[in-house]
Amino acid sequence: MNANVYQHFREDERPFIDTVEEWLEKVEMQYAPVLTDFLDPRQAYILETLIRQNSDLGFRFYGGYELSERTRCLIYPDYYTPTQEDFEIALFTIQYPKKFAQLSHSKILGTLLSTGLKRQSFGDIISDGENWQVLMSKEISHYVQTQVEKIGKISVRLEQANYTELIVPKDDWTLEQAIVSSLRVDVVISNVFNISRQRSKQLIESNKVKLNWMEMQRADFVLDLLDIVSIRGFGRLQIRAIEGTTKKEKIRLSLGVLRK
Repeated sequence: MNANVYQHFREDERPFIDTVEEWLEKVEMQYAPVLTDFLDPRQAYILETLIRQNSDLGFRFYGGYELSERTRCLIYPDYYTPTQEDFEIALFTIQYPKKFAQLSHSKILGTLLSTGLKRQSFGDIISDGENWQVLMSKEISHYVQTQVEKIGKISVRLEQANYTELIVPKDDWTLEQAIVSSLRVDVVISNVFNISRQRSKQLIESNKVKLNWMEMQRADFVLDLLDIVSIRGFGRLQIRAIEGTTKKEKIRLSLGVLRK
């Protein structure tokens, strides 16, 4: 990848940028579509930016339903017309004794990852407050279905569902505005959840903060567009837009916030 492209993104994103370059080259060389794994919103943003800047290829994101947070991307030559089936996504309902037990996003995800598969094999985990469903790549769905029989101590069964059976996710995200002195993760967390910088740093250093679903321990990490930060016990935030600076050189942000 051209070094000029790297400078627009974080250093730790270079391996993903190189992977995107490989996908684009494969489509151009083989003149056939390429389907990615599930991408988080930040990765999807990088991919779309690189396609628009460096090729004339078509692309479409889809994660199983209209407002999916995690999506697969189909990259294709101009002759191709994509269909929903091209995305190879399977939907499963988690059957469990609802009257006697409760599930959570973190417990479900932990169980899925305990099968030895990586996060990019799985899409969104959604709930309407009682029922739970998970979207995943079709190629691994049979394996996961046979492996997952318990979530914690709760006996469960993964039952394949049709898209007509998709539940309506309970969405408590709110759109908020913030003015911050910097995009450091500790500064943004402190501002959004109204806690001290010291408390914010403690949360990060004690492994209670995840960036784009990966654990992080750097309080000085600088956030960027579409990053999602999860803070155990507090909720989640996403950088939706960076809207410039104030007269005092502070940064205006538009945020999606999910409070616990």
